[in-house]
Amino acid sequence: MCLTSTQHFSGDHGHVPVEWHETLWQPSIRQQAAVSMRRVAATKPLIPVTIMPHPARRKKLFKSMKIKLSAPRRFRRGFTLTELLVVIAIIAILAAMTLQVLAKAKIAAQKMKAKTEIADIVNAINAYDTDYGRFPVTAGEQAAAGTSDFTTGLIQYPQNTSSTWPAGAAGNYSYDNNSNVVAILMDVETYGNGTGTQTANYKHVKNPKQVKYLNAKLSGYDPQTAQQNPLGGVDNTGVYRDPWGNPYIITMDLSYDDQSSDLFYCQQNVSQNGANSSAGFNGLVNSTDPSGNGDHFQFHGKVMVWSAGPDGKISSTAGNNANIAPNKDNVLSWQ
Repeated sequence: MCLTSTQHFSGDHGHVPVEWHETLWQPSIRQQAAVSMRRVAATKPLIPVTIMPHPARRKKLFKSMKIKLSAPRRFRRGFTLTELLVVIAIIAILAAMTLQVLAKAKIAAQKMKAKTEIADIVNAINAYDTDYGRFPVTAGEQAAAGTSDFTTGLIQYPQNTSSTWPAGAAGNYSYDNNSNVVAILMDVETYGNGTGTQTANYKHVKNPKQVKYLNAKLSGYDPQTAQQNPLGGVDNTGVYRDPWGNPYIITMDLSYDDQSSDLFYCQQNVSQNGANSSAGFNGLVNSTDPSGNGDHFQFHGKVMVWSAGPDGKISSTAGNNANIAPNKDNVLSWQ
């Protein structure tokens, strides 16, 4: 921008016009060819401006700059024969321990089932006795017992190497199977073998009220065939078997003195608890002889029912008392 002003001066020589011009001052720029090294050294160099990319691009840039180092390669070696044998041995030991535990659990469950079935038999007999005033036996069994008690179901267990059992108080024991008692309690007229064979309760002769005092499972097992493994429950011949396939042994107080003398547990070798003692194992007592002599150990009650247990064995030889194998695992209603 410039401003112009005109003024007139008067004098001897006349008027002299003068024009003033205001304008911006512009210095002249000159190039100097030679510059001393001292001036160049004294002058500070300019720091160049770093050009940074956009933040988004910067992040991508930095990410792409990461260098992924490959993991060092590791070589796996196989099992040696010794290691394989050790592993197999450990697995075998664990398997054996597991099988042992499972076997014990199975036996415990079977014993519990036997206890339940034994209790059902005892309750059924007591209920029948309450209703009829007698025990569920046939006329022939009553005659065989006389004034003594009656044991049934021991036919499968010969006395040691003999086929007979020692006589009881009156010498009148019968040891046939338990099918007659079961047929009366279950009110069954014919056996389940399909032959129409009549039971001791045919036409409800022994259970005229037709009350099912006992509800036992029918196994369908036929002992007359070649089947090797008897099943628990009532078989086709009417025998009530425990979970291991052996008949339940039943003793009833046919003398009606509130004492039951079982054909096996009455024996001194089996039940006497200590020399010259009338006290017996599992609560049995020899009330006949204070020294415990003779086969007179009895249970205070009307009914005794028991099973030979998992091994299916019993023994009355000297030294094999009720608390020693093979009698130890027996399942008893009075225990």
